[in-house]
Amino acid sequence: MAPPIENDAQWRTAGDRIQALLDASAAGGPAAHERAVQLLGEVTDLYGAALERMLRIAVSADARIAERLAGDDLVASLLLVHGLHPHDIHRRVGDALDRVRPYLGSHGGDVTLLETVDDGSHGFTVRLQFAGSCKSCPSSAVTLELTVEDAIRAAAPEVTAIEVVAPEPSPTMISPATLFSHVEQRAPGHSSWHPVPEFTDLTPGEVGGFSVAGTTVLACRIGDEVFAYRDRCGVCHESLAGAALHRSIGSPAGDPVLRCPRCHAHFDVVHAGACVDEGSDPLTHLEPIPLLARDGVLSIAMGAQATEAGVA
Repeated sequence: MAPPIENDAQWRTAGDRIQALLDASAAGGPAAHERAVQLLGEVTDLYGAALERMLRIAVSADARIAERLAGDDLVASLLLVHGLHPHDIHRRVGDALDRVRPYLGSHGGDVTLLETVDDGSHGFTVRLQFAGSCKSCPSSAVTLELTVEDAIRAAAPEVTAIEVVAPEPSPTMISPATLFSHVEQRAPGHSSWHPVPEFTDLTPGEVGGFSVAGTTVLACRIGDEVFAYRDRCGVCHESLAGAALHRSIGSPAGDPVLRCPRCHAHFDVVHAGACVDEGSDPLTHLEPIPLLARDGVLSIAMGAQATEAGVA
């Protein structure tokens, strides 16, 4: 395994800083902003040409180097910018879905890549098919939508549309209509991913409350996995502050549940927060929040607004 890169997080956020500087250049008037954009373009083209030559030299010495470079998400993003990524779009989308498939599985679902279609100058359309049952309710489909779409957009920015092909009807299956039948590029401000590195400080079996984007979020660590939910009980609709993980009577070993400190309802944290109490409504659940490692930093998807994460 390669040693960690110094100031890795700084370089992963360089794109945001560059865009901020470009936006600031507009204060000098249209001419100043245009010159800044042209300057950035010249520098980008120069480094892109050098990167292409370096890649060609490296691959001629060892063809496996291309795979190793593509496996580093920061390097891969630069290869994508310059059209140098060694994998075609179908492979990249497939790999992206493989990375989020365990997360989908925790919600009782799965996804299959059917095809990628070149729409010419308009970009590419990706066709997917979802499968599996959801142990909470169709509202958790929003979590799956954000997770899948974000993974595809990051791996293949040339994708302009995502279509879902309906499978054979099933009474326990999440309807693709509740996901997205045709997702165009999201407008800025529709949703936003917020880094929550403090979630990684949770110890196994620990539950913590955090304020993110003005919303209280409950984060739970089970083994090596962290799960996030909105701070609202699915039964009594009160805050879950003070909730703890434990095994309910009769539940299998290794299946911890979250107990509401007020109404004592139990929820399956690993499987979309479904209520597991005997006789409970199968649609009773906690509200899961998309949680993924993005650019090496654990992040959650919340409404696009300013945030200061901290312990609630």
